[in-house]
Amino acid sequence: MPSPITELTLFPTLTRDAILSFQFSSWYPKYSSQSIKSTIIRPLDPEFKDYLDSEGVFIPEGAEDTLIESTLSDDEDEAENHDDSDENEDEPRRKFSFPELDAKIRAAISKYTAVFPKLNFSSPRDAAWMLPASSPMRCTSPADVYLLLKSSDFILHDLDPEVVFEETVEEKSQSASDTYPYQLELILRKWYPVDHSRELRCFVRRERLIGISQRDPNYYDFWNETTTQRKVLDAVTNFWETNIKGKWEATDGNYVFDILLTVDLTRAHIIDFNPYAPRTDPLLFTYDELQTLALKNLEPTLRVIDSRNHPAATRNAPAHQHNMVPLEALALSQGRSLEDFTGSLQEEIMKSTLEDDMAGLSMT
Repeated sequence: MPSPITELTLFPTLTRDAILSFQFSSWYPKYSSQSIKSTIIRPLDPEFKDYLDSEGVFIPEGAEDTLIESTLSDDEDEAENHDDSDENEDEPRRKFSFPELDAKIRAAISKYTAVFPKLNFSSPRDAAWMLPASSPMRCTSPADVYLLLKSSDFILHDLDPEVVFEETVEEKSQSASDTYPYQLELILRKWYPVDHSRELRCFVRRERLIGISQRDPNYYDFWNETTTQRKVLDAVTNFWETNIKGKWEATDGNYVFDILLTVDLTRAHIIDFNPYAPRTDPLLFTYDELQTLALKNLEPTLRVIDSRNHPAATRNAPAHQHNMVPLEALALSQGRSLEDFTGSLQEEIMKSTLEDDMAGLSMT
């Protein structure tokens, strides 16, 4: 058993080398046999970052598998465009097209049947609602991939090197992009339906596994079984000691890893690695609690949603609901129930419609 830790800061010191060790292309080659099959596309055209940074949600030209032709005649099309230009005095939106990237995405889809995307560190989980709920994040065309990425707030983290390296100890007199190599990368992972009840987040401090948390904030009966908890603790500890322990020198043994347990709960697949830092959600723990656990020479602590009334348990609100409706609508809700909020929103819409009708009558 490892020696107990006697002194510990809340968070370890992070270097830029440590941060870069968590980007997908850094860790995946080492753990590909224990992880989901994936394709890494890098370097990317600089315009791809410009596209992701641009305003609005739209698909690059040529990304759709089937192009829809206009049913208007040339004269009607010209007239419609002329009318639009009269009403909209803003500059025309910049057009983007990535034929080479489209081809690489289609090749990955052909190889895996379907994919789900992510960038160096972040996946567009907050935009999963943009695709059918029956198969969230399942992309079968380049357009699907672009739609998820363009609709996500999470991936914005990966676009700015200053944000990527903001928790590191290096001097910040220069831009991170000037002082350290950082290339945006697109990862296409083989899509398959995932049983989220078997997803876990594991916390390691100074090469000691200290905490294991259920990732999905829903209640599952099987997590209350003592024999199941014991089985999972043993399986996760064994998986970590066999496949991961001692391989993260750049972080001094401080990291977080996400896994998906097999159906029999005896083995696991690696989903992702994250820095042991405030940017990583501690889920059912707090970092103060994890620090206390790290100072004790105990076996890992497993935290699960043990009842439907658990404070962290999901109620009726969907995950990442902030990204599904305009911020103004969320502000209007003011904590009301869905039924109350829907009713008031309908009243606002009816009131607005009536005002528009009255305004139209006054102009005739």
